[in-house]
Amino acid sequence: MRIGFIGTGNMASAIMGGILSHGLAKPEEVMGADVFAPSREKVKKQFGIQTTDNNLEVVEKSDVVFLSVKPQFYQEVIGQIAGKVREEQIIITIAPGKTLSWLAEQFGKKVKIVRLMPNTPAMVGAGMTAATPNEYITEEEKEKVLTILRSFGEVEVVPEKLMDTVTAVSGSSPAYVYMFIEAMADAAVSGGMARPQAYKFAAQAVLGSAKMVLDTGKHPGELKDMVCSPAGTTIEAVRVLEERGLRSAVFEAMKVVEEISGRM
Repeated sequence: MRIGFIGTGNMASAIMGGILSHGLAKPEEVMGADVFAPSREKVKKQFGIQTTDNNLEVVEKSDVVFLSVKPQFYQEVIGQIAGKVREEQIIITIAPGKTLSWLAEQFGKKVKIVRLMPNTPAMVGAGMTAATPNEYITEEEKEKVLTILRSFGEVEVVPEKLMDTVTAVSGSSPAYVYMFIEAMADAAVSGGMARPQAYKFAAQAVLGSAKMVLDTGKHPGELKDMVCSPAGTTIEAVRVLEERGLRSAVFEAMKVVEEISGRM
């Protein structure tokens, strides 16, 4: 399977790494195009793939093409490549707000498209990706794409109407989690802990807690209650977080993301 990337930034690099480490393609079967030479050279050195500054070359030599440029460049890039996209080719997009209907309008012809919303933990093989195929993608092709996506984390097929919600709950949420980890670490530092150790304690606590939710299948509230002993320290911390509006702040932050994503 020949896989191409138009744009070779961080997310493209994460996907390339997953594909190659899982043996889904050989380095010589992967090509990345980027107008920014340092970005091209970085992935060439890191992965040993083919690189070019010509988007059309990627389209001509690939079975699956990832459009991994920033959303503001999508219209320009699609305008460049639309005439060369073949009927059997699969185009995978990762731009928030760019709907299947908008993409179809830009290509102006029948094109197999899978719209994604990945997140940055894909860079360490722990991504969470939502996928929405259009009506031209067959079941066999969908499974092929899902196999690629599983190489850098978890994936779920969702209806397109949920993509803005996905952007809020997983696409943007690493930023909220990093802020939470940073705040916990800062408090630990104020208690006398060295900063590197504080980051490790805070980050591992978040990682372990997330794993508890996924592995046990228990409701997060039930797991929270398991930590909160009567008249203990944790329930007092929970009281303060509730008093300061933690839930409401997270809820409102996510609704803002949904709203902005829907306007993009």
